[in-house]
Amino acid sequence: MQRHSPIAHAAYHDLLRLLKDEAASTLRGTPTPLVRNGRTYWYDSYRIGTAVKKTYIGEDSDELRHRLEQARALRAEAAERRAARSRLVRLLRAEGFLSTDQATGSLLYAMARAGAFRLGGTVVGTHAFRLYEGELGVRFAFDDTAQTGDLDIASFERLSLALDDRADPPLAEVLSEFRFDPVPALDNRQAWRWSQSKSGTLVEFLTPAFGQEELRPLAALNVRAQALHYLNYLIAEPIPAAALYRSGVLVQIPRPERFAIHKLIVSTRRLGGDALKAEKDRRQAHFLIDILAEDRPDELLEAYEDARARGPRWAARLEQALTRQPDLRARLEAL
Repeated sequence: MQRHSPIAHAAYHDLLRLLKDEAASTLRGTPTPLVRNGRTYWYDSYRIGTAVKKTYIGEDSDELRHRLEQARALRAEAAERRAARSRLVRLLRAEGFLSTDQATGSLLYAMARAGAFRLGGTVVGTHAFRLYEGELGVRFAFDDTAQTGDLDIASFERLSLALDDRADPPLAEVLSEFRFDPVPALDNRQAWRWSQSKSGTLVEFLTPAFGQEELRPLAALNVRAQALHYLNYLIAEPIPAAALYRSGVLVQIPRPERFAIHKLIVSTRRLGGDALKAEKDRRQAHFLIDILAEDRPDELLEAYEDARARGPRWAARLEQALTRQPDLRARLEAL
């Protein structure tokens, strides 16, 4: 296992801190807390003419409240912060961090500006895996384990509805501007998969299935999403991440320990022609479990036990995956 230098690891977290500061500095009005289903969410409340508009900021936390208290000072430091972010991105690239390619970076940037990640969208799949390089401070091997052209965005349907806010512009418009077409080419509001003909890149929207695996609406993003079993485990309690494009793009990704265990589970669901994807799932899980067993054993053990305790189907999937990878079984049982 190769690690980035302590300087590079610290630089990544400095970049992430500055991106979160930037998000808090864009308030137009007064931060207002609202309680929904027992959780407290913060909104930016401001007037447009005689109407009061509320824009979702984020779920309550000590860190968020501190940033909201410092919003005015953070706004005054915007130019200095942008220059510092650009410097940190250059440093990280020089240190060998994986950059986000122009096509993906510009799309993530546009989605972030529209509010996709602020409103609960979570990057999953290989693009999320790539971003663990900064979170964990490790170097990725130059093979296809961290390579992909597709982008997967997941969110909870109920959260998307409860936030009572919408992406602006709607993500369908954002994707159309990047020459993505809905697949199949029907009403944009019914599409969950989008394809860019010139590159073959796919963007897919996903949501946890609590019943049948069917199409469900994501109200905040104004798109449909394919419901999948086991996804609720993956995207619970996501964490912020910084994509290296321009002066950084703030997104959110699953917790690495959940990502690793989820990859073991979904590797057993790949059928027929998905054998290569199943192998990639196993390699990604192996890479992360090796790191987490050393650096974050408590979090890894908690995620593993959580998945096993969710029912016999969950335990059977994990057993099936670990039968193929006895070395991982040994690492997990030694935690």
